[in-house]
Amino acid sequence: MKLSAPKQTTFTVAVLLGIVGVLAKIVPIAALSPYAFWLVVIGFVLLALGSLYRGL
Repeated sequence: MKLSAPKQTTFTVAVLLGIVGVLAKIVPIAALSPYAFWLVVIGFVLLALGSLYRGL
């Protein structure tokens, strides 16, 4: 299995999802706090998929 760097857009979206998830856990945001864990998980999975598949 050969890994490649994700595209800039994929990386940015994944990092933003992770940051929003962490902030939603620390600072109570009514709409996002219940989903804070899943936001971080989705960001991580997106980053992993971007590294596994070329062009993502």
